[in-house]
Amino acid sequence: MAAKITLKLSNRSPKQPIKKLPESIEVPADATVEEVKHIVARQAGISDFNRVGLFDPSTQKTLKNRRAQISSEPAVMSAGQVLVKDLGPQLAWSTVFVIEYLGPILIHLAVVSLRPYIYSGPGAKKALSPTQLLTLAMFLGHFLKREYETLFVHKFSANTMPLRNIFKNSFFYWAFAGLLSAWHVYSPGSPTALARNDAVDVLGTIIFLFGEASNAIVHLNLASLRSRGGTERQIPRGYGFSLVTCPNYMFEIISWIGVIITSRSWAVAVFIAIGAAQMAQWAKGKERAYRKEFPETYKKKKFVLLPGIF
Repeated sequence: MAAKITLKLSNRSPKQPIKKLPESIEVPADATVEEVKHIVARQAGISDFNRVGLFDPSTQKTLKNRRAQISSEPAVMSAGQVLVKDLGPQLAWSTVFVIEYLGPILIHLAVVSLRPYIYSGPGAKKALSPTQLLTLAMFLGHFLKREYETLFVHKFSANTMPLRNIFKNSFFYWAFAGLLSAWHVYSPGSPTALARNDAVDVLGTIIFLFGEASNAIVHLNLASLRSRGGTERQIPRGYGFSLVTCPNYMFEIISWIGVIITSRSWAVAVFIAIGAAQMAQWAKGKERAYRKEFPETYKKKKFVLLPGIF
């Protein structure tokens, strides 16, 4: 008979307890964190095991690696206990990203189609200028690429995220990349509509295409480091990684600089300024994680996002 271990279960949030949480469970000694979640969910009457959050009893931090054996968690084994919390309704990571990126696509197409009803004046009925059409192509191209990568390239270490996060995450893209940018770019009196310098358009397009292609190369590289459905982590190397911790973010910013140059739009600049600030925080977190997880083999980076700047 396979060896088993007994784990005491305690509510992570006493004010929001899981009512049917058993006092303890018996699990195989080689059970993974995800398998323990299945057992807890079944015995506690929780329909979706992804709602079950397991936490270290000493630090109260979540046990992130769902493929790790529960017996490899020293604090859990020492205390013979794990903390449990119902995380609420969940959505797959890929679903969240698809919804996030779908917003700007639909909003830009809608604003272009409804221009005569959105804007006033005789210019509202005029066709889009070449620069406006080029900017539209850039927005659609960028977010369609994002959708493709979400469905066929990216490999997520976690199954799901809380449903409530979709509103916060989507607001940024829908409001700033979608509504604000579309409203300004396709306005009859916007700098995009009045642009008459083909050289600027060409420069912006070259920068955009370079950034998008380079970003795709890095994403394919990162995807190759993890098996489908796996949680393993490796030190990324190759194109761009000698410059910064997160070259995918760097190239994304570069591609949006191309859009800003082409569109001449302050609204697009606001969108990427906010996005770059968030990417800077993510990049700092990834640098800390690499240093902690690979202290002997990871070559520390001085810059995490933009060479010579941050």
